[in-house]
Order: sequence, then C-alpha cells, then structure tokens
Amino acid sequence: MYIIDICLKLTPMPMSVQRKSAEDAQAVYEQVIAAMRSGSPQILELTCEHVPDKKVSLLSSEICAVQVYQKASTAAASGRAPGFAAVLAE
Repeated sequence: MYIIDICLKLTPMPMSVQRKSAEDAQAVYEQVIAAMRSGSPQILELTCEHVPDKKVSLLSSEICAVQVYQKASTAAASGRAPGFAAVLAE
C-alpha cells in the first residue's frame, strides 16, 4: 500500500489517501504537483483505495507539500511514520 500525504498551509496534520500500486500513487502525486504548479487555484478531489468511502477535496493554492511513501511494518515498529518534520519533546 502506498500513502500520499498532502500538507496544507496552517494545518498541522496532513491529509492522506492510499493507493495499492506504485503507478497509481505516482499518478496522484503528479496530479497534485500539476495543480500546485498551475497559477490558478483549483479543487482537487481525491479518493482512498484503502477506505472506499473516504473522499478528500482540497484547494490547490493551500497545498504546501506532498509526499509519497510505501506503508511498511518498520514504520509502525519505530513508532513514527515518514514525514516532513520531527518534533522532539523534552
């Protein structure tokens, strides 16, 4: 399973959708990047293959980052998923 995380401006948690194949995940990634590169804001409607009823609509001008990674058991074992930043608490 591949996870596509999308970070929005002023939103602490990323929006996520999942794809079963690397090719499908790459296609969603390219769709988001193309929307970010276009000069005009547009609405992206994404669905999740893991949770069929999950739908996410995003305004492309509010997207600040996107990442794709493969869901692996090692991420759960280490206690954290891949991400954009790590916050350490003392």
